[in-house]
Amino acid sequence: MPVSYRDIAADLRQQISEGRYAPGDKLPMLTELQATYGAGYQTARSAIALLEQEGLVVAVRRRGTIVRERPEKRRITRSRQVFRDEIGYYFDPTAQSWVALETPSVRWGVVPVDLASLMGLDIGSEVLVRDRVMGDPETREPKQLATSYLPATLARGTQLAEADTGPGGIYDRLEEMGHRPLRWSEGVSARMPSPEEAEALNLPADVGVPLLRVVRVTESPNGEVLEVNDTRMSAEEFEIGYSIRRHTSARLTGSENDSDEDR
Repeated sequence: MPVSYRDIAADLRQQISEGRYAPGDKLPMLTELQATYGAGYQTARSAIALLEQEGLVVAVRRRGTIVRERPEKRRITRSRQVFRDEIGYYFDPTAQSWVALETPSVRWGVVPVDLASLMGLDIGSEVLVRDRVMGDPETREPKQLATSYLPATLARGTQLAEADTGPGGIYDRLEEMGHRPLRWSEGVSARMPSPEEAEALNLPADVGVPLLRVVRVTESPNGEVLEVNDTRMSAEEFEIGYSIRRHTSARLTGSENDSDEDR
């Protein structure tokens, strides 16, 4: 049976995974791949194209196909807790030191279709949109994009719509408006970036690097959705981590050492 481009890609992918081709190494030329696998030119080329699409290799002019250098992943720990420092609430100790790299963009817009039902709004409803690029204060390297959506009926005519929302940010303002204590929940997903998002995060233009997407919902005690925060970051640079606790149904049978800390 003739070898397929997926077969060739699978074999090369395995060799890259095992370190036989290290970052910076050059893969065999197409003519060499043809001879090695007994494949045609287009089959070999399609195999390389698939690895390029996956972000494993990159074509470098006058050098050939090179295994990509990829950053060591940093873990974003979602501990299911909200923290507070002198600036205000925050949700991730890893990102605590990050700052807005430019003045936040504040505008009136239309709720994204995929967030409308989450906010309890009709498609086409007006919302306040607050965009921020967050990053390292020393290197000025962007790390995440954070966009907040607030119902227009809630935000219009308030400090929530100002570029500077004051000490504690929008969450302190919401609690001062009588919505305390705030409650939060979030979901994590992934998607490909838009060209604008890729540019803002300095993602490589020649390979497809997906985004990690954390959507956080802010609610009042009565369940009214006050804000949805859509945070995006490079899935190549970051991963989501969390601790796993032992549920009461998973107690060690016959053990006298079970404690609340194990649950």
